[in-house]
Amino acid sequence: MNAGDSEIVVSIMQQEGYRYTERIEEADIILINTCSIRDNAEQRIWGRLSEMRRLKKQKPGLIVGVIGCMAERLKEQLIEGNTGVDIVAGPDSYRTLPQLVQSVEEGGKGINVELSKEETYAEIAPVRLDKNGVSAFIAIMRGCNNYCAYCVVPYTRGIERSRDPQTIIDEAKTLFENGYREVTLLGQNVNSYSFGDFGFPELLAAVAEISPLLRVRFATSHPKDISDQLLKTMAQYDNICKSIHLPAQSGSNDMLKKMNRKYTREWYLERVAAIKHFLPDCTITTDLISGFCGETLEDHSQTISLMQEVGYASAFMFKYSERPGTFSARHFADDIDEVEKTRRLNEVIALQNKLSIVSNQAEVGKIREVLVEGTSKRSEEQLCGRTSQNKMVVFDKKDYKAGDYVMVKITGCSSATLFGEATE
Repeated sequence: MNAGDSEIVVSIMQQEGYRYTERIEEADIILINTCSIRDNAEQRIWGRLSEMRRLKKQKPGLIVGVIGCMAERLKEQLIEGNTGVDIVAGPDSYRTLPQLVQSVEEGGKGINVELSKEETYAEIAPVRLDKNGVSAFIAIMRGCNNYCAYCVVPYTRGIERSRDPQTIIDEAKTLFENGYREVTLLGQNVNSYSFGDFGFPELLAAVAEISPLLRVRFATSHPKDISDQLLKTMAQYDNICKSIHLPAQSGSNDMLKKMNRKYTREWYLERVAAIKHFLPDCTITTDLISGFCGETLEDHSQTISLMQEVGYASAFMFKYSERPGTFSARHFADDIDEVEKTRRLNEVIALQNKLSIVSNQAEVGKIREVLVEGTSKRSEEQLCGRTSQNKMVVFDKKDYKAGDYVMVKITGCSSATLFGEATE
């Protein structure tokens, strides 16, 4: 979502005559787009602001802004004291950034953290900042209504609201016409998308029908909204990628209830079974939290057993990080010490490394269609790209280029990468 927001911000600023640069020493305005999901993300921003203060000493008149979720959550701290911050703009106030810059140039501060119930930036064409010109993100909705106990998103990004589907379809068509071959539909809870008669399955189908040469992905799904209709739609279109990110967070019903996840372990596993039934070639990835409030060793062991039962292809794994203002911060004690959190997390990571290797080994010998993204970091003589299952493949360059579809026979793997040979 932050990558998509940054592209919207660049578009808004360029419409007012500003020019984007990747060279920080050239910039007169530096806007830092932030996330508040975990504490370590915010700590990195405080470190970055120290760098900004040094830059401002070297370049008087430099304007520094903090935008996004951290701006929404910590507006007072960012403006007060010696932070060097001139602009604080929440995720629903990007349209006002030119006016906020003007306020700073006139000697004041630029502050707007008002949340909106309608803002989707639907008609703004993002300026694509990606390097490869092959894959692009399309934000289809904003906000979240789930109020998971540990999560700050509903407080920093507001309630769910979905874009007009036609604006999404038009954006995807334009990207395809400009040479892009893959779009990822984004939302905090993407499969709860709803606009009139359009639910997420209908939107997914409409984007897939633009062209069979346009791959369609989506992230992130909430388990409670993975419907059979969605899975049947994915099965119907070859160009809808066969990969689902399905955050579990925990394998324990006690923890899931405490987290306010709105499903049980049994429901989750039934949805996994449905995915494997309708989409037998589909990979499943997840998010997992270790050391949530009151998590017992038995709760932790149930997460381990869930991982083994599902067999995730990969996972994002974290220690619980208390976020001020959330339900868990207000009502539960963060009572698992850091050493134990780390031990449990390391156990989760070690298991996932094994599961990732098993998942990749199962690919060896198969022929997969790979969308080339560019040159491999390993060698200028090799290309890299992803399969429909979202697995990275490295293979010899030959005459292929970014944006090509190549049939590749998988010949080997590591826990993170597949290796192969082009067959055509």
